[in-house]
Amino acid sequence: MKKMTESCIKDALAGESQAHVKYSVFGEKATKEGLPNVARLFHAASFAERVHAARHLAVLSGVGDTATNLQAARGGENFEVEEMYAAFAAVAALQGEADAAKAIDHALKAEVEHRALYDLAIAAVGAGNDLTADPIHVCSYCGHTWTGDIPDKCQICDTPSKLFHTF
Repeated sequence: MKKMTESCIKDALAGESQAHVKYSVFGEKATKEGLPNVARLFHAASFAERVHAARHLAVLSGVGDTATNLQAARGGENFEVEEMYAAFAAVAALQGEADAAKAIDHALKAEVEHRALYDLAIAAVGAGNDLTADPIHVCSYCGHTWTGDIPDKCQICDTPSKLFHTF
């Protein structure tokens, strides 16, 4: 693919991915405000944006076999941990943005966990196995992700366990 086209498709992937998440969150808000049909519109548009993003990712040859995908995911998490969030935290601190700094800190801690979970998956797949069937829990506020027992509250942000999601 020519560089200019590749750059355009990468930008489109980023924009569609952001729209997918944004519209999904907008739909949740509309539901809470008692507007189910507006929520339905947001969720439909969110799904459409996901379709666009998936197509752009495919055009970029961004999906491989599971072992390759795990390495790519781990690399992304490592970048976020080692470079991205450290820089973002410095900017937020320099500008006195306490809420942003807290969100960045929560995300950084969750990304460390994601990287470790990908390491486990990489080892399992490398040995010709799948991960164990243990439930995977996620805090709906900060993204803290773990396997094992469910505590009364999140270890990162103190969100009560009733707001955790289990996969």
